[in-house]
Amino acid sequence: MKRQLSFFLLLLCCVSVSAAPKKLPYQDKNLSVDARVSDLISRMTLEEKIGQLCCAMAWNYYTIDGRKSVRPSESFKKDVRDFNVGMLWATYRADPWTQKTLADGLNPELAAKAGNALQKYVIENTRLGIPLFLAEEAPHGHMAIGTTVFPTGIGMAATFSPELIEETGRVIAKEIRLQGAHISYGPVLDLARDPRWSRVEETMGEDPVLTAIIGSAMVKGLGGGNISQPYATLATLKHFIAYGTTEGGQNGNQTMIGQRELFSNFLPPFKRVIDAGALSVMTSYNSLDGIPSTMNDFLLKDVLRKQWNFRGFVVSDLFSIDGIYGTHGVAKDLQEAAAYSLNAGVDVDLGATAFRTLSDAVKQGQVAESAIDEACANVLRLKFEMGLFDNPYVEPKLTKDVRSAEHIDVAHRVDQASITLLENKQNILPLKKNTKVAVIGPNADNRYNMLGDYTAPQEDSNIITILDGVRQKVGADNVIYAKGCAVRDSNQVDIEAAVRAARQADVVIVAVGGSSARDFKTSYKETGAAITDESAGLSDMDCGEGFDRATLGLLGKQNELLDALHQVGKPMIVVYIEGRPLLKNWAHENADALIDAYYPGQQGGLAIADVIFGDYNPSGRLPYSIPIHEGQLPVYYNKKAPAPHKYVEMSAMPLYSFGYGLSFTSFKYSNLQVSGNGKGATVSFDITNTGGYDGDEVAQLYLRDEQASTVQPVMQLKNFARVYIKKGETKHVSLSLSEEDLQVIDRNMQPVVEPGTFKVMVGAASNDIRLEGTLTVSQ
Repeated sequence: MKRQLSFFLLLLCCVSVSAAPKKLPYQDKNLSVDARVSDLISRMTLEEKIGQLCCAMAWNYYTIDGRKSVRPSESFKKDVRDFNVGMLWATYRADPWTQKTLADGLNPELAAKAGNALQKYVIENTRLGIPLFLAEEAPHGHMAIGTTVFPTGIGMAATFSPELIEETGRVIAKEIRLQGAHISYGPVLDLARDPRWSRVEETMGEDPVLTAIIGSAMVKGLGGGNISQPYATLATLKHFIAYGTTEGGQNGNQTMIGQRELFSNFLPPFKRVIDAGALSVMTSYNSLDGIPSTMNDFLLKDVLRKQWNFRGFVVSDLFSIDGIYGTHGVAKDLQEAAAYSLNAGVDVDLGATAFRTLSDAVKQGQVAESAIDEACANVLRLKFEMGLFDNPYVEPKLTKDVRSAEHIDVAHRVDQASITLLENKQNILPLKKNTKVAVIGPNADNRYNMLGDYTAPQEDSNIITILDGVRQKVGADNVIYAKGCAVRDSNQVDIEAAVRAARQADVVIVAVGGSSARDFKTSYKETGAAITDESAGLSDMDCGEGFDRATLGLLGKQNELLDALHQVGKPMIVVYIEGRPLLKNWAHENADALIDAYYPGQQGGLAIADVIFGDYNPSGRLPYSIPIHEGQLPVYYNKKAPAPHKYVEMSAMPLYSFGYGLSFTSFKYSNLQVSGNGKGATVSFDITNTGGYDGDEVAQLYLRDEQASTVQPVMQLKNFARVYIKKGETKHVSLSLSEEDLQVIDRNMQPVVEPGTFKVMVGAASNDIRLEGTLTVSQ
């Protein structure tokens, strides 16, 4: 009997082994990525390949059961069945547009469970079991519930600290990957030359070199292209190309710049950040010289692929392929728009409507199937490199590390470094902590106004407002609060209460500016851009995608509030919370201290209070120029020669220049030394802290090509260093110049180093040059 039983068990084991599915080559992790990609594509139908090129909006692709488990929704199952969807966007996104709130959205643990559930369904219920790519918005933190919120891009750039921003990138990447997503949308590399544009807050400012350096640091933190690492994301650069200088500051309008300007200023940040490891590029909504960016084959193929050897994939902005037909009127229908876009080099359709027509486009000869194969390979290659075919799931319990104390500390340090002091008359700051303070204004105690666009709903306890921060410093008994007015709504006014508060205090801190805080009253386009519809109720929102402005002054009754408070006669510190460089003429003339805090993020109120009360010596520097009047626009520091001349009514120069920012201490520059040639150079100098506080100085190196074959900027930032120097201490600083730093785009549209003389300028801002020298480049 025992023999019979043993024989039966042996037979059963043999049957089980023989029945085990044999691994196909693409499933074999021991093969090369290229071999696996080639094998998989050879097995795919045309429709399956097209599915990999479609990135669908996914916030309705899950169902939460009792706030404990998550399962795929029926709409997700249908789209997988009907369209072979291979990439998802904004699965975890929560905001008024998606109608996901703290009550019904995904917290980090549920997000990880949702990602696992969607992956499991696709792997087990599709013919080839290809895992999903999950793409998430992450320009200043993952746009999901429970994550860490950093300053928006303009605030991060104001730090002039690649080290801090690389650390920020590591936090963002880890929080995204812990929740089971893979692609991070950001950084935004558009040059912000027109402050009327609604998306200035997302950018790194007006300068290509600052943008390139800060953007590269972010991408290195996000993973630097080494996406096989556990917490590395696939970074997607926005927006290709020249999106931030559209005509009239109108979001998505045409861009009118020459090709030489494009290659001199707008493309170099993308090139440098791609070299740092970015593996995805997003096209922009605008057109450039009559060609929609989402079908510009010269830029997407000749430049991006051939000249730069870009090996990642190109994704459209949301419905921008549809826009070739519906917005720009270049294609006769959606199918032709899809064909134009794919043939031009776009690999992925964000929105997933246009590329669903590609099967017919192939059958009708508009697109070659080989082009679909190439785009599909660009996507699949990165799925294999990230290891998704071998390990597609995450452990939900590990999401306890999302928004950890360590991550919040990073946000606090970035917030501190971004705060930019513009005025400090009679050294009124820092204030003593036994001061009776009135905290006033529409942005003094508004949590969402601190955060900027692309931010998820927040628990109140997660955000520190200016009022919160000041109370932490001096105690609640020493603080009197009054809102005074709203950002925009003239019906929300109680300036008399603000004046009463000011009269009871020793010092007034008034927080004004703008807001990108979306609310559930605002209307939105299908792309997610907000619509300025006052009939829905007047929100604070004056900035953020779709909120372009014609003027740059304070809105609502904010000017009246400032005037009334000034008449009280108490010392006044004005803090601007803003997403664009608003006019600050009144504060420049009347405030005792003036601070630009941008949208500082979840720790912003504490960072502002740190500066005001002397627990942090301010060191932020302006990443943009602040104009005196809209009639000066565009006003940016690195215009091509000749230098701007005075208008009849006013100066052509900005009120505050690029790179400007004050400290509580003072710094002396000396001992400039310049050495090098056309292959590169070194500029060194000494900085001495001559004041009474330890602090950071941001030393900036500018060049001017004194004679070139094409017109060059009157000055151009080439390098910088943020240096901590104790009071009385001297530090030696050395900044390098590469061969690329010395190049011009010549008359033949070629980058060349020409013989001649460069003026070397070192200083604390573009308008505060302390040392000058010469670099001579011989033939």
